[in-house]
Amino acid sequence: MQITVDEDKCCGAGQCVLLAPEVFDQREEDGIVVLLDSEPPAGEHDTVREAAAVCPAAVIRLTA
Repeated sequence: MQITVDEDKCCGAGQCVLLAPEVFDQREEDGIVVLLDSEPPAGEHDTVREAAAVCPAAVIRLTA
């Protein structure tokens, strides 16, 4: 799995961080998503998919 995020469209809701803190974080100053691991291990894939699904700004893109 390969993950990309569109920081310009992120609204800083933080749902991704709550679901997958090993993969996503937020910038201190504005809450914008920070991608910590663009190719997470298989054990994180389900939570990353859920994070992408619940992102209100739909900024998380997943590819195989």
